[in-house]
Amino acid sequence: MNYMISGKNIEVTEALKQKIEDKFERLSKFLNDDTHVHVTFSVQKLQQRVEITIPIKGTILRTEVEDHDMYVAIDKAIDILDKQVVKYRSKLKDKHRHDNTFKEEFLKELHDTELDEEVHNELKISKIKTFDVKPMAREEAIMQMNLLGHDFFVFRDMDSTGERINIIYKRKGGTYGLIDPEY
Repeated sequence: MNYMISGKNIEVTEALKQKIEDKFERLSKFLNDDTHVHVTFSVQKLQQRVEITIPIKGTILRTEVEDHDMYVAIDKAIDILDKQVVKYRSKLKDKHRHDNTFKEEFLKELHDTELDEEVHNELKISKIKTFDVKPMAREEAIMQMNLLGHDFFVFRDMDSTGERINIIYKRKGGTYGLIDPEY
């Protein structure tokens, strides 16, 4: 795998690099050797953070874990990625799609194994809501989201030309984000 390892407010030591490579041995049985893995280590106050991103055709596997110990954060992040790979594998099986990110042996198992009931249930939609998407300003959308007590809000953006569908969401640290899809 191709590792791109960087650090923010932390020097990336050989021991950290080695820990990442050792831990990715677990996932190397699933992913091809030319898969890109982006790892960012950072320190904020007393919290150690590791962010791992693996771009895969059609999706992105990503995790962000904080802990007081960087090595514990790495362990937790790899556990999360392991679960994401299993979910993505079941998605491939359900949709009968394949891409060249995964090794052939791994893809052959898709047709030979049954989906784990727990994973299958996690992928089911349990409720569908239909609602009118009203045109409003971004600030009004934030206010509506807060009044509803939700972490996100879908609205038609009056600030953009053509009143495009946007999503406003709460970010860690109390700030807000805006998703403005390209059409």
